[in-house]
Amino acid sequence: MGDKVLIVEDERALLDTLEYNLAHQGYTVSTANDGLKGLEVARRERPDLIVLDVMLPGLDGFELCRILRQETSVPILMLTARVDGIDKVVGLELGADDYLTKPFQMRELLARVKAMLRRVRLVREEASSGTEQKGAQRLVSGDLTIDLVRGEALRDGRALELAPKELELLTYLVRHKGRALSRQQILENVWGWDFAGGTRTVDVHVRWIREKIEADPASPKRIVTVRAIGYRFEG
Repeated sequence: MGDKVLIVEDERALLDTLEYNLAHQGYTVSTANDGLKGLEVARRERPDLIVLDVMLPGLDGFELCRILRQETSVPILMLTARVDGIDKVVGLELGADDYLTKPFQMRELLARVKAMLRRVRLVREEASSGTEQKGAQRLVSGDLTIDLVRGEALRDGRALELAPKELELLTYLVRHKGRALSRQQILENVWGWDFAGGTRTVDVHVRWIREKIEADPASPKRIVTVRAIGYRFEG
């Protein structure tokens, strides 16, 4: 049985098209045509990835994304019909992992879904296969621990609620502790060279991580901003 994908979309024709194409790729597909039903199905089915439209009846995509992110780290691909970038930034700030602007090519959506699921698996498989330097299964920096086998981060022994992309980004920063990393470098290594979004995506995710690992997110000591370059993880 393939990975489980939930589609939350109120446009019937698009919903049917997405369902057909994803099922044809071997995914097990669940659907919902409004936000409240989407929340119900997500809680019941526990999908591996959610394709979520912004404009939904009952409960809009932003609010649904916010609720889901409090309960699960499932990857979320948001769909937006707006072209001014506002929806994209808001979605990312609420915890979405990626976005597509309508209209889009079905081939592009399928590629995004495949890449998002592959990246989640690779993080786990890389750790469990022992490819981490010296066979380490954990990355430790002060009170922060990243368990590479379980795919989770802990602070003072308590699990942090990190979205998959947040965990991948934090892992990348910790592995390069002390090095100034450019936003473009981070974008290419964490999101992939074919990611259509800009470096603003990196800033949004860094801010989210800071809120979870910094004593004072407004004055960060662990992930510091390197002026005119990007970020550096200090520990």
